[in-house]
Amino acid sequence: MILSGKAKIAGVIGWPVGHSKSPRLHGYWLEKYQVDGTYIPLPVEPDHFAKAIHGMQAMGFKGANVTVPHKETALKIADEVSARAKKIGAANTLVFKEDGTIFADNTDGYGFYQNLICGAPDWQADAGPAVVLGAGGAARAVLIALAEAGVPEIRLTNRTKERADNLAAELEAPITVVDWHEREQALCGANLLTNTTTLGMSGQALLEIDLFDLPKTALVNDIVYAPLMTNLLEKAHVHGCSVVDGLGMLLHQARPGFEAWFGVDPVVDEALRQFVLEN
Repeated sequence: MILSGKAKIAGVIGWPVGHSKSPRLHGYWLEKYQVDGTYIPLPVEPDHFAKAIHGMQAMGFKGANVTVPHKETALKIADEVSARAKKIGAANTLVFKEDGTIFADNTDGYGFYQNLICGAPDWQADAGPAVVLGAGGAARAVLIALAEAGVPEIRLTNRTKERADNLAAELEAPITVVDWHEREQALCGANLLTNTTTLGMSGQALLEIDLFDLPKTALVNDIVYAPLMTNLLEKAHVHGCSVVDGLGMLLHQARPGFEAWFGVDPVVDEALRQFVLEN
């Protein structure tokens, strides 16, 4: 599209940022909805982050997505912080307001949960326990989203148990920490299994877990989307469970920012999925 002098501008800030699918994703929506605007990748070194943010404000940007390693810093420089960003302790979406202030949000948990309910409409959060693998930043967003959705029990397990213990202690959620070597026993009676670790991601070690004790009625999700069908999802499919891949989390987490910057609440559909996967 040809931009006018009134074009709305946003982008994604990271270091590095070349791997990000966000420009392609937002570019698709900008074209689809004929928005006079653009979304650009912005590689910014950590030491220059605050300077870059204030420079973007001065140039009239509407806001930005924030990716590693800037998410915690983004929260600190904001004037206003959403409740969910405060709980997670990091921001992935910044909105530059007309009065010159910065609003920080975190849409990772929103994207995760929207991906589940759109990918498996019959799944009910309150129908039974959830098992969450991993205790990193992504796990924090997932745990908060599940607790807010009404999951009655969350069984959290991580290769380093101390990290899982610390995370469980920080959050007001029905979390039980399980030793990593007991992760398979934790599957008994589970209604959901979610992997938030990098295990199974392209270039990483496979996730080793036997799904024998997992009910076939359970939903299995992996927030990894490269590859789209991880070894966990392949095993779950063979086991007879419904599966939801991780791409939808990326797509849905982008919606609130796009609406705030460009004034349109975009739709996540199969055409978008295929477009993003082509690159």
